[in-house]
Amino acid sequence: MTNEEILQQRSGSTCELCKATETLTPYTVAPKSGDNADEMTLLCDTCRTQIEDPSLADENHWRCLNDSMWSEVPAVKVLAWRMLDHLRPVGWPAELIDMLYLDDETLAWAKSGQSAADQEPEQKHVDCNGVELENGDTIVLTKDLDVKGASFAAKRGTAVRNIRLVFDNPEQIEGKVNGQQIVILTKYVKK
Repeated sequence: MTNEEILQQRSGSTCELCKATETLTPYTVAPKSGDNADEMTLLCDTCRTQIEDPSLADENHWRCLNDSMWSEVPAVKVLAWRMLDHLRPVGWPAELIDMLYLDDETLAWAKSGQSAADQEPEQKHVDCNGVELENGDTIVLTKDLDVKGASFAAKRGTAVRNIRLVFDNPEQIEGKVNGQQIVILTKYVKK
């Protein structure tokens, strides 16, 4: 049997990450050589494209990892860990990656294949005093803020509970004020 036939049989002819059935091809999980099927996965074009260029990653597509991260196949676990780690700032992937167990050898494999961009520290969300903000924090507004599209202003001193960090902009967070979800600039809040 060829590696591709083994992958087709192992996966039931579906993408091993998202379960798509179209345009499936074998994918060697770096830095392995792909000498055997244990070092490979069967991926659809969507998963392959986003794995090869994580800047194209669509966080909603990767919600499939909630199921595929439990695979018994180490190569699938490695790819799941890498994408969850890349998407960690979004919020929900951090919870999944905390649940995902990889033995030492598999974890080393997952970390060894990360791109240099993924290994660099990401920009942090910080308040007006330089204190790092995290998802779920409670903050206080330091300035009266006009809320666009609403008929109220968020008053200075208002506590905003259970904030959410904006994934692609370290200067913005989201939170509820007067029952309405709004975007707030981090320079106008303190932890």
